[in-house]
Amino acid sequence: MLHLQIDAHSGIPVYRQVMDQLKHYVASGTLKAGDQLPSIRDLARSLTVNPATIVKAYNELQHEGVIELKQGKGAFVAESARLVSQQERKARLRRLASQLAVEAMQVGAQADLVMEVVGEEIGKLHDLRAKAARRQPPKKQPTPQR
Repeated sequence: MLHLQIDAHSGIPVYRQVMDQLKHYVASGTLKAGDQLPSIRDLARSLTVNPATIVKAYNELQHEGVIELKQGKGAFVAESARLVSQQERKARLRRLASQLAVEAMQVGAQADLVMEVVGEEIGKLHDLRAKAARRQPPKKQPTPQR
């Protein structure tokens, strides 16, 4: 079960908050390729937001290759969700690092504190991925034919 939270006072658009949290679940391994996401209507109801907001988030995630929308079936984590080229990975990281650097300077944070916090967050993701891996039932081995 996904647990998404919306902070109406964060200044970040709600659709973006939904996108970021779903990307987090994919990156951490909590959501895997082929997993079905909540329906637009159900997610909008649980977050008490307009369904158009979820439509926008899902459409953006589809455009980024994170999810696939299947007419009449729903939204699913894309098979290629985590397969990103080294060049694209570096470009995405550079954009995020630039944003983080600007915001860190605005709040007066020193580089060592920023690196410490980033390291802690990466550690949390590794922990989540490990927990998700432990929850997966072992794959059945085919029985040999005689």
